[in-house]
Amino acid sequence: MPPAHLAPDVAAFYATQSAFTDPGDLTPRYTDLPRDPARLARVARDLMIHRGEGETFRYATPQDRLHNDAETRYLDDILRIVVGRNDAPLSHRREPEDRFVGVCRDFSLLHCSLLRHMGVPARLRSGFATYFGDNGFHADHVVTEYWDPARGWLFADAQLTEPLIADAWKIDFDPMDVPRDRFLVAGKAWQAIRAGEADPGTFGLHPPAEGPLNGEWFVAGNVRLDLADLNKVETLLWDIWGTETEAGQELVEPVRELYDEVAPVVGDEVDFAAARELFAGHEGLRTPRTVLSLAPYNGPCEVTLR
Repeated sequence: MPPAHLAPDVAAFYATQSAFTDPGDLTPRYTDLPRDPARLARVARDLMIHRGEGETFRYATPQDRLHNDAETRYLDDILRIVVGRNDAPLSHRREPEDRFVGVCRDFSLLHCSLLRHMGVPARLRSGFATYFGDNGFHADHVVTEYWDPARGWLFADAQLTEPLIADAWKIDFDPMDVPRDRFLVAGKAWQAIRAGEADPGTFGLHPPAEGPLNGEWFVAGNVRLDLADLNKVETLLWDIWGTETEAGQELVEPVRELYDEVAPVVGDEVDFAAARELFAGHEGLRTPRTVLSLAPYNGPCEVTLR
């Protein structure tokens, strides 16, 4: 297989930290970590536990951690929580009680930060996974997309590098090369829905939630998040702005048409220049300084970003 090619400006953009992935004054904690992407994924995995994994790990997650850890937007703050609970090197696997209690975005954010620190182009991708059960549901999810010089962009799901979790979900693929038909980027999901090839009701929170936590509006929100991720603005998944509508509200046609324009740009093949231009040039898509955070446990509040 011939080596893949990545334009120098694209490589440089994704190999440098964002305001969200920058370890800041905790950068020295990255000293002596492995350079291999797969080993870095396991480092990220062993510092965190998903707030839905307590039963699998036989760990009763304290309510304050369950409610508050995943409200941490920035990687340096996440690391402060990790080392505050256990000051061992980051390469040291933590027991559940010493881990950061997060969601899929947090595993991917840390993995992305570690990769960028090693000079590997990496970015978050928002979309939908089909591997959390076999009921035909597409579960809201975030993975890392990283550059492999031999094969190009690959999806990595650091959360699945823990055997307990891989076994629980009967994962049958390499977590460092998630098949693109098992994780659908949001733009691809939007196009399938608009073409009548997919039921919008099968896209949303996992497990399928009662009420308005799925559907076309949810997929549109993930397209907006994915465009922001591709511009290295890796917000919380429940931060909303711009074209966002009330949960479950039917989208108006001008909004649908906007996402029809965005979706092809943020598919499996990303048009880097177009993604940058769309994000910078459209007020309904660009992340403003202040966002509305619809925190699942703590309720809505306005947050001014760094």
